[in-house]
Amino acid sequence: MNYFLVKSEPFKYSWEQFNKDGQTFWDGVRNYQARNNLKAMKKGDLVLFYHSNEGKEGSRYR
Repeated sequence: MNYFLVKSEPFKYSWEQFNKDGQTFWDGVRNYQARNNLKAMKKGDLVLFYHSNEGKEGSRYR
């Protein structure tokens, strides 16, 4: 079993949408190493799905 970290921007593909879909196809990855890691994923591998906090970086200053 392998472990992977997958990062997405919430405005492009949200965690809520992923839960609704149940699975997804990741495409449009231009980074060669990231694309190879995605291809290496197998059913049963563990994935940490990470979102940036885009838009929240200045919230404490408002």
